[in-house]
Amino acid sequence: MADFLLSRTIVCIHNCLLSSAEIDQIRKSKEIDKSLEQEKTFVKKLVKILLLGAGESGKSTFLKQMRIIYGQDFDQRAKEEYRDTIYSNVIKGVRVLVDAREKLHIPWGDPENQVHGETMMAFDTRSSIMAKGMVETKVFLNYLPSIRALWQDSGIQNAYDRRREFQLGESVKYFLDNVDKLGQLDYLPSQKDILLARKPTKVIHEYDFEIESVPFKMVDVGGQRSERKRWFEWFETVTSILFLVSSSEYDQVLMEDRQTNRLTESLSIFETIVNNRVFASVSIILFLNKTDLLEEKVKNVNIKDYFPEFTGDPHNLPDVQKFLVDCFRNKRRQSQEEPLYHHFTTAINTENIRLVFSDVKDTILHHNIKGFFCPNY
Repeated sequence: MADFLLSRTIVCIHNCLLSSAEIDQIRKSKEIDKSLEQEKTFVKKLVKILLLGAGESGKSTFLKQMRIIYGQDFDQRAKEEYRDTIYSNVIKGVRVLVDAREKLHIPWGDPENQVHGETMMAFDTRSSIMAKGMVETKVFLNYLPSIRALWQDSGIQNAYDRRREFQLGESVKYFLDNVDKLGQLDYLPSQKDILLARKPTKVIHEYDFEIESVPFKMVDVGGQRSERKRWFEWFETVTSILFLVSSSEYDQVLMEDRQTNRLTESLSIFETIVNNRVFASVSIILFLNKTDLLEEKVKNVNIKDYFPEFTGDPHNLPDVQKFLVDCFRNKRRQSQEEPLYHHFTTAINTENIRLVFSDVKDTILHHNIKGFFCPNY
């Protein structure tokens, strides 16, 4: 008891000798120390996930789904921005189809639509707003009559049927089939519209969310060749990599060089990532995306024409999917004890992504942060 009183007396004398400014400084210092300690704990717990893969594999769509699923839906301003992006997607898509019809020497269904085609090709793509991938409502409405007429033309439809021979956004048909809805003055995109809106990732997008008190940071760093040099900036402290592949693109070539097979490009990128020593302790999970498009494509397009080593039934979806998984599994140069975790996904299907990511979350936490939920961690 005497020692306790002596200690309190010393503290009291010490505080009395300190000025109020010095006391305040000590208090602030303790608050900073506490904040830093909390930050260290947060960093230890933070699950940092990189979305990697070639361009148009569905990374941005997946990130949108995380936002929808984990409680941060799109507000009025975001919907207006996506509306302008959708208008841009439609105008660019129609221009591609008009140009393809001419280059493929497909005749017009109605020769009078030549005028509408010329109207679309005269659109100023160099305008500052179009360069950002956005078109205002009033501009879009001016071109709406031409867009309607062209999409109904059999020549444009024939060009669309041969879309494998040129570069066309996968969502163009959906938006053109719903062009009357897009032309309404009060149109705002639905969740599905937003998920299908296409805008190349030119800047790094991050999304922070929390699951069962566990903080997650998901990062989309872009997949076009020009963007990949920035991937390495994000490799430090990464917990897991979700590698996305467009499983339906085995018969298509890259937009960047118009020669390289898109699936071959994805395999090459995956080989670099999966064999990198930096990721020796990082879980790499393969998402074979766009299953809905693959299911339709295998009915008509023989994968053996592009990958002669395929030995199954080219029109059987499970056979084609097994071949795709084997292609990626074989890119691991050294035998690894752990299996290659993979999922077949459709990124525009919210329920599918909800279920898949629930499994992925468990895989990540189990293999990468053991003891995560231990109170003394």
